[in-house]
Amino acid sequence: MRPARRGFLVLATALLVGLPSTAHAAPAAPSGKSPSGPWPAAKPGGARVVKERWFGLRMVDITVSSPSVNAMLPVRLLVPRGWSKKAKRTWPVLYMLHGGADNYTAWTRMTDIAAMTENVDAIIVMPEAGRAGNYTDWYNGGKGGAPAWETFHTYELRRLLETGYRAGSRRAVAGLSMGAYGAMKYAARHPGMFRFAGSYSGVMSTRLPGIPELIMNAQAAERQDPKAMWGDPIRNRNVWRANDPAYLARNLRGMSLYISSGTTSRLGELDPPGAPWSPAHLSEPLSAYTAKDLVAKLRRYGVKPVVHLYKDGTHTWPYWTREFKRSFPMILSALGLEASSEEAPPPQEEDGGIWGLLGHRSPITVSGGETSR
Repeated sequence: MRPARRGFLVLATALLVGLPSTAHAAPAAPSGKSPSGPWPAAKPGGARVVKERWFGLRMVDITVSSPSVNAMLPVRLLVPRGWSKKAKRTWPVLYMLHGGADNYTAWTRMTDIAAMTENVDAIIVMPEAGRAGNYTDWYNGGKGGAPAWETFHTYELRRLLETGYRAGSRRAVAGLSMGAYGAMKYAARHPGMFRFAGSYSGVMSTRLPGIPELIMNAQAAERQDPKAMWGDPIRNRNVWRANDPAYLARNLRGMSLYISSGTTSRLGELDPPGAPWSPAHLSEPLSAYTAKDLVAKLRRYGVKPVVHLYKDGTHTWPYWTREFKRSFPMILSALGLEASSEEAPPPQEEDGGIWGLLGHRSPITVSGGETSR
């Protein structure tokens, strides 16, 4: 990549997350508090549910004592009609992952997912993932240990739901921004665990020019040691590769995939008239930049994801909600469920914006063929 183009990405990174003059390590946690965040430390022993709090007939927040994160972590569930812990049957599961600087309440707080899934015969799982956990078992200078978010989500929580909440083996996963990365990475690192993965405005290729700087600066902005998560991008390239969806693209064969993002950072049709522009919206063309790399690798392996790069649109909930609803029929199909309403497929569009700046010869197709099953 020419220096001018690399400079564009570094500038965008600086505008997006800031460039602190020094990296801040997370302060030591006092006794009884988790070193991974604002939660109490985990109780001694294995992972287990220690608390339930119900909100009506469908929504329940469970608290999980997680040794892998060393924290008491909240998880929100939406259960289907007829669900019971004592039922003889199991239910398919949809994991919905939140973005950075947010928490497990995001999807129910910001969308109508509860109403949208009222008649869906599946368990909806919305787990805590930390403000900057990045759905990763942290490297911690080679020592490992807490926080191990991937282990929490794909092993501890999954097993607790299967043994105590009648969760079945048909699974789908989707997320926005940081959660979009988590959804695609989990699907790639655990082949066969999920039948669908959906990404709404996430980083899909972590080692492209400018992207390691973005990731590490985002960590520093959250007062984390920027190298604690995956180490140094050069010296620890094997760790970075192991957490890169694009590097793991081969593992996504046989799955139904939906990948979406804006491409220009400009205000779009779902933004209120006169809304101020924010540097955070640069996340959209940066997400699209990484999506193009993943899509190219997927197609090399014969995988045909549905890809919707929609030009104008901001890094905000109206667009993530729209993209979730567009992908919802694919989710239901992957879970073996019948769609209750018809959703139009993403329109055929051509993307602009960042591709021209980065010197790509032509835009990619933004809505691709049939999904692989």
